Amino acid sequence: MSDMLIRDWDAHLAHEKRRSEHTRRAYIATATRFFAFLSRHRGGAVDARMLKTLTPNDLRAYLAERRAEGLGNASAARELSALRTFLRFVGGSNASVPQMRGPRVKKGLPRPVSPAEALALVQDVEDHAREGWVGARDFALLLLLYGAGLRIGEALSLTGAVLPLGETLRVTGKRNKTRIVPVLPAVAAAVLRYVEACPWPIAKETPLFLGARGGPLQPGVVRASVRSARRALGLPERTTPHALRHSFATHLLAGGADLRSLQELLGHASLASTQVYTAVDAAHLLDIYRSAHPRA
Repeated sequence: MSDMLIRDWDAHLAHEKRRSEHTRRAYIATATRFFAFLSRHRGGAVDARMLKTLTPNDLRAYLAERRAEGLGNASAARELSALRTFLRFVGGSNASVPQMRGPRVKKGLPRPVSPAEALALVQDVEDHAREGWVGARDFALLLLLYGAGLRIGEALSLTGAVLPLGETLRVTGKRNKTRIVPVLPAVAAAVLRYVEACPWPIAKETPLFLGARGGPLQPGVVRASVRSARRALGLPERTTPHALRHSFATHLLAGGADLRSLQELLGHASLASTQVYTAVDAAHLLDIYRSAHPRA
């Protein structure tokens, strides 16, 4: 019965929700692990009838086991979100899904979004889009912010003339200043997947990122999707589309990039605007020191 439920859910995700293969694999893996846990935790075979009797304590016990295996806050929250989606599918439109607060990330001084948090956020936005092509669009857009350091306005001002994406991209930023940014293969692949899935034609003179009715995509739509994903994953309020650009800069600096190169990549008019990232990186290193050094 459990195998049949998982196969039915996979078909539902693929054909009705039009989720990407990556999303389906992640969701199916979560459901499979959950079923294995329930067979030990509850005993006996796992079927739809059992799933409808689950309580918040069952979900807490599952997450506790996963956390003991090393799962981080963002990933644990994402698994909980996937399980709620699955239980709603099993129970139907009137399903009563156990409610519980997801793992929370401690709030503190401003920090960049970690790579794991950034990828969890981007994937969750795609997973919960109303249509498959909308999810592919948002995934590609947010990956541009995180992978190339674009401002959201810069990404939304791109037109179909940039297609097909090569190794670099010319971006027009503030005060009509242009710059060249590198394009990672993963970013180019995400944009291509969106373009192929988009039901609206993307011409050279039209915006690259289109709204649900074929017009220009509005930044408020993107911010709302990120806000929902952030809450679902338990990420702090500072996790915004612009925070992905902030993380791009901080991670490059931590990896050895010099300030002048970073200034060019970000399109800052003055070096002073870029130097703020040195303070953030220093604060991050101090956190590591305090948590790891025996004398700290």
